[in-house]
Amino acid sequence: MPNLIVKLYSVIFKYQQKHLLQSLIESPESTKANPFGITSRPSESIAASNPSFSDGVATKDIHVDPFSSLSLRIFLPDTAVTSSLSSTYQITNYGGYSPAAGKSHRKLPVMLQFHGGGFVSGSNESVGNDAFCRRIAKLCDVIVVAVGYRLAPETKYPGAFEDGFKVLNWLAKQANLAFCGRLGAQSHIFDSFGASMVEPWLAAHGDTSRCVLLGVSSGANIADYVAREAVEAGKRLDPVKVVAQILMFPFFIGSTPTHSEIKLASSYFYDKTMCMLAWKLFLPKEEFNLDHQAANPLIAGRQPPLKCMPPTLTVVAEHDFMRDRAIAYSEELRKVNVDAPLLDYKDGVHEFATLDVLLQTPQARVCAEDVSIWVKKYISLRGHEFSY
Repeated sequence: MPNLIVKLYSVIFKYQQKHLLQSLIESPESTKANPFGITSRPSESIAASNPSFSDGVATKDIHVDPFSSLSLRIFLPDTAVTSSLSSTYQITNYGGYSPAAGKSHRKLPVMLQFHGGGFVSGSNESVGNDAFCRRIAKLCDVIVVAVGYRLAPETKYPGAFEDGFKVLNWLAKQANLAFCGRLGAQSHIFDSFGASMVEPWLAAHGDTSRCVLLGVSSGANIADYVAREAVEAGKRLDPVKVVAQILMFPFFIGSTPTHSEIKLASSYFYDKTMCMLAWKLFLPKEEFNLDHQAANPLIAGRQPPLKCMPPTLTVVAEHDFMRDRAIAYSEELRKVNVDAPLLDYKDGVHEFATLDVLLQTPQARVCAEDVSIWVKKYISLRGHEFSY
């Protein structure tokens, strides 16, 4: 059983989250469409970005879509700049890292990360998500791009899902612009604001041919959607290649309850009542259905065929209301010979590895290490590690 501290935090979390969900349900604003959207709520504790390798990771925030609030936080580990061929790096006047032009740079895999929060809360800039992404960036030796997708009910389905795939397309665009820059054309490329479109950290250090998707809770649903869209897109995403995905505590549900959805209906953190409220806020009223393709990965007719999906690591917890459907999805992937291992943590609760209060527990640390061990076999070096 979870310890007393976890139980106490669960009570507080559920009280606050249920209050938020109920207030959003009752708000007249919940029925109004807001295409621009929001990516965090006033109650969210936000960690400031720091582009100067604080705690071994530099971070920066960028806004990538002038027509929506979609934003990104990039996490660059200092291993990208402290290698033998990149032993010195430049700290510019603004106090942050800037890759030196004309120098060799170590290339790292790129991991797109989608935070949890039941589609209605959470943030890519929250204290908990910032700490988790820093940990993953260092353990996996990757550039983490945490996606600030638009929240419901201000932006309902498919807004958050489309944001996820839009960022994958943006990565492909960045890789192609970086290539143009190496040919000497970079200075002639501008965005709608008149500034250079090339993101310098990704241009210097990002290897998009080794792209991994990582989603937490509702973010896992988004990651799985993005993976399917990437399979459908094929070479249109070149040079981006999604080589693996990691689904942590997926926010899956369905009209026919599983054993865990019955037994753990009042479980820790997210329970059945809260899940139902979250899905009502996320799905348009005319589309509300627990067997919606965004909710249930096991419905018939989903495309592409499961055998086409990338290697998929699924992380579940013993006391997670939604565990059984995630396990069943993992089993279906294995049946068609997709590498789809399952990590099941005894005494764990929903999001135990990512919630800010639980991040420093031994179990959360072990989980992050387990994830890094698995993913490294898919992001091992291909060809040259350094480029100009």
